[in-house]
Amino acid sequence: MRIVADTALKLLVIVASTRENRFGPVVANWFAEQAGQHGDLTVEVLDLGAARLPADLTDAAPPEVTAVRERIEAADGYVVVTPEYNHTFPASIKILIDWTRGEWQAKPVGFVCYGGLSGGLRAVEHLRPVFAEMHTVTVRDVVSFHRVWGQFNDAGRHLDPAGCNAAAKAMLDQLSWWGLTLRDARATRPYGS
Repeated sequence: MRIVADTALKLLVIVASTRENRFGPVVANWFAEQAGQHGDLTVEVLDLGAARLPADLTDAAPPEVTAVRERIEAADGYVVVTPEYNHTFPASIKILIDWTRGEWQAKPVGFVCYGGLSGGLRAVEHLRPVFAEMHTVTVRDVVSFHRVWGQFNDAGRHLDPAGCNAAAKAMLDQLSWWGLTLRDARATRPYGS
């Protein structure tokens, strides 16, 4: 089924890494391209490295936070592209979550993770309960890149795309189903927490 553009789900792909010389944008660009081919999604990328959210949670949100909150509020679903740092997720994604709350509610979240031997899976397992606290639905399937650094060429193309493309499609199918279902539910009955 082809979804017309005005009813397409608005997917926000969040690049969690903010470190210098990070690999996150390569993985996020690959994934955004996969999502763009899905057919029922419009895709936007939020790079936390460029967002520069302050770690000090004051009472008054600075303009950077307000702009990011608006982007999160406007989205129907999210995919967090995260590395694994010290067996968990980077502080930048926690700072984003701490600056927000109701913007996430009753929306689906998927994950693309990367790293060394574990492929970022421990970061995802730690993020699931955090996103549950935000009243989101996390989809089951994850796209994981183990020892990611040798898997992409200089142009950001995966060297052996069949497996990761299939994994992305499976996760996007789940995300799309939940996104459409929850968007319809929010339109019918406001979510209460």
